[in-house]
Amino acid sequence: MEGRGTHSYLPDPRNAAILIDVNGEHFAREEAKVSVFDSGFMLGDGVWEGIRLHRGRLAFLDRHLDRLYRGAKAIAMDIGVDRAELERRLYAVLDANGMDDGGAHLRLMVTRGIRSTPYQDPRVVVTPATIVIIPEWKEPAPETATRMLDLATVHVRRGYPDVQDPMLNSHSKLNCITACIQATQAGADEGLMLDPHGFVATCNSTHFFIVRDGEVWTSSGDYCLDGITRGVVLEIARAAGIPTFERNFSLTHVYGADEAFTTGTFAGVAPVGTVDGRVLDKERGPMVERLQQLYLERIGADVSARERPLRQSSGQA
Repeated sequence: MEGRGTHSYLPDPRNAAILIDVNGEHFAREEAKVSVFDSGFMLGDGVWEGIRLHRGRLAFLDRHLDRLYRGAKAIAMDIGVDRAELERRLYAVLDANGMDDGGAHLRLMVTRGIRSTPYQDPRVVVTPATIVIIPEWKEPAPETATRMLDLATVHVRRGYPDVQDPMLNSHSKLNCITACIQATQAGADEGLMLDPHGFVATCNSTHFFIVRDGEVWTSSGDYCLDGITRGVVLEIARAAGIPTFERNFSLTHVYGADEAFTTGTFAGVAPVGTVDGRVLDKERGPMVERLQQLYLERIGADVSARERPLRQSSGQA
């Protein structure tokens, strides 16, 4: 097993021979490269999405592309291709790798392009945006749905939107990486991050929810990423008649919670056992189990209603 916590997965030897899409062309893994002058490598200047393949369809693709194009527009970056072309590329690289059912995860990355010199001003960019799609055979570890995660509150905060807006799914992830490092050094699976006011915001790579007296709470959303899975879980909980709130709450509320869980594209809904050494639950609780089932049903409904583009030739270089 590789990875940790919500990103634990079983290694798959097929990943050594995957084809990767770089600007619309397919390259073998060892040949897929970008310039050292690329904006993403040089400055973390770009936006990205992680997308799962389920029953031959990319789950919640419209929501992922909405977020990608909104983020690019917010940072004044032209992706350079329309949504139809981007969707075609996503499915074409899946087809080229024989990924036509499930068990695959895509990382879609768009950076501002190549700069003429190492400098932050976008006016020195001399090429269109760089678009890279990395597909991998990657399934969550079987125990992910039931293994109780250990979280540790970290000193790194999710900041104000006028510093670096945490709602942007940008390549600039050092804030979250620093939180991840601190959590790892504390022996935890994820870092629980607070907002500037001391309320719970999110985890370093997932969103965080608690359950109290039959109610589901998550943060106000003011200091966290506009999470796709977070939004879907809020929708399915409300549709099921579960009292669900986006609100400020503190670690005191967390330590006294009946259940807690994280959400993310890769692992879906994952139960939390401890936070800062306080035991919330020793096994998956009934609310988490119910939401996991509702989430699987929603994924199934989404992909069943989704058209799949016609197969394309691989375009391998």
